[in-house]
Amino acid sequence: MATGRGGTSRGSAQERERARLYDARRRFHHSQGARRRRDNVLAAVVGGALIVLLIGSQIVYYTAGPGAPVPTPSPTPTVSGTPTPSATPSPSSSDDPASPSPTPTP
Repeated sequence: MATGRGGTSRGSAQERERARLYDARRRFHHSQGARRRRDNVLAAVVGGALIVLLIGSQIVYYTAGPGAPVPTPSPTPTVSGTPTPSATPSPSSSDDPASPSPTPTP
């Protein structure tokens, strides 16, 4: 049933148009899926890098920044010329009046 110019039928032109639209929708749907996948990978990489950066900045802040504990100078013993022997204290006797004695309770 050849009608019109070129000898093509109306039904075959509609079928070609439907096939073209179907193929266009299929390619569009496929490209949308690829775009979503690409966006998800990009978001995961950026999110991971952001987390690593935040953890690194916290480590630097608490080890070298204003959040670091203030170092306290430790006393270093100085050695003088010759060490002098120290006198050992002698044990005190129990008769010493300076020692406290218990008081009876009434």
